[in-house]
Amino acid sequence: MFAQRLGIRPKGDGENEMSLEFPNGSRIIGLPGNETTIRGFSAVALLLVDEASRVRDDLYRAIRPMLAVSQGALWLMSTPFGKRGFFWQAWQKGGPEWVRVRVPANECPRIARSFLEKERNEIGDHSFRQEYLCEFVDSVCGLFDRDLVERAITTEVKPLVFR
Repeated sequence: MFAQRLGIRPKGDGENEMSLEFPNGSRIIGLPGNETTIRGFSAVALLLVDEASRVRDDLYRAIRPMLAVSQGALWLMSTPFGKRGFFWQAWQKGGPEWVRVRVPANECPRIARSFLEKERNEIGDHSFRQEYLCEFVDSVCGLFDRDLVERAITTEVKPLVFR
């Protein structure tokens, strides 16, 4: 455990099963992945959503109010999982308030190129690009690429009105 390697003896906070309380009083609390049972926390200093691309949109909407009082930070960490959901929206259209950090595996010196080549051969180009190159790729079951469909939509054409 990371805390123990730092010489900190963590202990549970006594209220939450998945939690750590540190000597300075700060806490790390693991919360359930269910929109109906996650509510109730407030004044959160840092809300970290791990594997954010896999978290449902309703759960994401349920956790955002936790930052209302504290004006705390929200971090979304994940590999992509298609061009859908709040993680993709935040990455693509979230605006300047989001700091985006992208580190594809081929830029990580700890990962051997030979491993990456084997992975690409084993899982295929589509999955490899998503899992290792941090690319938001289209679903393999769609008839048209999402980008093509979005480019075809316009607000410049007036809708037909039937009388």
